[in-house]
Amino acid sequence: MSIVTLVGNPRAVSRTRTVAIAAAEAIAARIGTAGAHEVVDLSALGPHLLSPGASPGVEVALELVAESSVLVVASPTYKGTYTGLLKSFLDRLPPDALAGKAALPLLVMGDPKHALAVEVHLRPLLVELGATVPTPGLAVLEAQLPHLDDVLTAWAGRVAPQAAAVLGERALS
Repeated sequence: MSIVTLVGNPRAVSRTRTVAIAAAEAIAARIGTAGAHEVVDLSALGPHLLSPGASPGVEVALELVAESSVLVVASPTYKGTYTGLLKSFLDRLPPDALAGKAALPLLVMGDPKHALAVEVHLRPLLVELGATVPTPGLAVLEAQLPHLDDVLTAWAGRVAPQAAAVLGERALS
């Protein structure tokens, strides 16, 4: 079983990346897959996503995402939704590329009025690609970052049983 964190922030060193990795580690500890996991940081791939032809880096990233068991998909909230960088990457996946995967959507935002964006925008995109999104998405406010461990501990406690159930169903198939 593999956990992959997909970070859709155009900045290489971002709060989104920090939150996403911590969220993946929290969920991994709860479902018994603690240890190293892969991180696909799209900030390094941005220029290659819109270029014609195949980029080895993009192809490796697509393969990591497609082969994951659990996919934590994170983005900052831009204009009330996820980034175009994340959308450009996910558009390269074939239909049903995320079938059989548990996807956990996560948005980092400055304003609580955008809290529904994770459910209204990011969840449907992941479902469209075939992922099972067994839990509500996680909306992390910038004001919560000083208490991130508490936020993620509570979140992982709520979502781990559903994510584990998806993985268990997959193992039975």
